[in-house]
Amino acid sequence: MTELAPGYTISRVIKGGWQLAGGHGSIERAAALADMAAFADAGVTTFDCADIYTGVESLIGDFVRTRRPGEIRVHTKYVPDLDVLSSHTANDAERIITRSRDRLGVPSIDLVQFHWWDYNAGDFVQAALALRQLRDQGLIRHIGVTNFGSVQLQKIIEAGVPVVSHQVQYSLLDRRPAGAMQALCATHGVGLLCYGALAGGFFHERWLGAAEPTEPLENRSLTKYKLIIDECGGWERFQRLLRLLSVVGAEHGVSIGSVAIRWVLDQPGVAAVIAGARNTSHLGSTLAALTLELSSEAHARIGAFLAETPVPPGDVYELERDREGRHGRIMRYNLSAHR
Repeated sequence: MTELAPGYTISRVIKGGWQLAGGHGSIERAAALADMAAFADAGVTTFDCADIYTGVESLIGDFVRTRRPGEIRVHTKYVPDLDVLSSHTANDAERIITRSRDRLGVPSIDLVQFHWWDYNAGDFVQAALALRQLRDQGLIRHIGVTNFGSVQLQKIIEAGVPVVSHQVQYSLLDRRPAGAMQALCATHGVGLLCYGALAGGFFHERWLGAAEPTEPLENRSLTKYKLIIDECGGWERFQRLLRLLSVVGAEHGVSIGSVAIRWVLDQPGVAAVIAGARNTSHLGSTLAALTLELSSEAHARIGAFLAETPVPPGDVYELERDREGRHGRIMRYNLSAHR
């Protein structure tokens, strides 16, 4: 467990909900609830979802009602549709947050993470201030953001929004949060909640020695993270990284995935890693990352490899904000009204 804000603790691994929202295969409700129970019983008692993840808030709400009060922490997101950013009002924020509270079945949401698709449309600072007002009213406990750039996050903080967390993509491949964003968050006590540590499942033994996959890939996660692999030197360089992680994992008696998660957990300012999971098949390797202690020599070998490995260019989520680019074209920008 770690303290994300004064008096508010979360598990260092968070169960992600995106893979329960479609695009990753069919979801059977009873099995999904049983899987959630397995994670919680193993100590993963913090769950991540979003207002735009189809059916996931309601599913997690059903699960929370089966547990003792206060046992499960639930983090959701507030993601206004791209088409309504220019006309966004505080009433919109209250309406969607109320909808999320109703779906989750809670009087106050533990953490609402705010995302804004286009900085040039509408006023993202005013929208963040609307969330502060809802926090003051008790509808939410804490405010976070997700996928903001350093300049924009600074503006939100300077406006007086009490941001406690920033959900970012952070992995051995995507190290964009290191540097300016990491420093900004450290200065203001903002914990990093990191998704993508397993690169959508690419950090796994089944990809070691495998031929480079071609479109169409089997799910949305692989499609998204294959683009990141391409930005980081391509498939052959990724194979070299997998071989290194396999050797390090063997030395420590763990899997490639465990090493990948542990590396992110060891980075400055990282409060937790969000492990996306449709089921419990990788729960063991995920839990192993929590107790894994990478040797200084292992960190040095990994660091030396990364020092020669390209990083996706720009600030956090900057590539993805280009809606005409490869990364932006796969995003879905107007989901809230239909979810």
